Amino acid sequence: MTALTRDLVDSVGDAFNANDIDAVMKHFADDATFDHAVGPEEHGIRLEGAEAIRNAFSSLFEKVVNVHWETLDCTISGNKACCEYRRTATHKDGTKEEFLSVDILTYRDGLIVHKDTYYKQRTS
Repeated sequence: MTALTRDLVDSVGDAFNANDIDAVMKHFADDATFDHAVGPEEHGIRLEGAEAIRNAFSSLFEKVVNVHWETLDCTISGNKACCEYRRTATHKDGTKEEFLSVDILTYRDGLIVHKDTYYKQRTS
């Protein structure tokens, strides 16, 4: 069993910040699930399996010049990490976005098996 450490959590953040889908996916188990903050269900949209998760983040990386998650805080308890972020992105059309988000990451044997995302919905 791989111990959950801040270095392990930060390494997935580094992969996301590199906008490198192959590096990101090295951190997810094949049977992982991702609950997006938005969607019709109480858990948002649930993506099941590494391929569905890959497609979602590949789509994001294709829409932006870059996207970055600045870690504001990270708490680890057992096999879960609760991370607070400031997410910024520059879209290909030049528009920028910034909001705060939280990920609850559940790990098994050093890989993410569940990513649950929450974020602030900005208006005008």
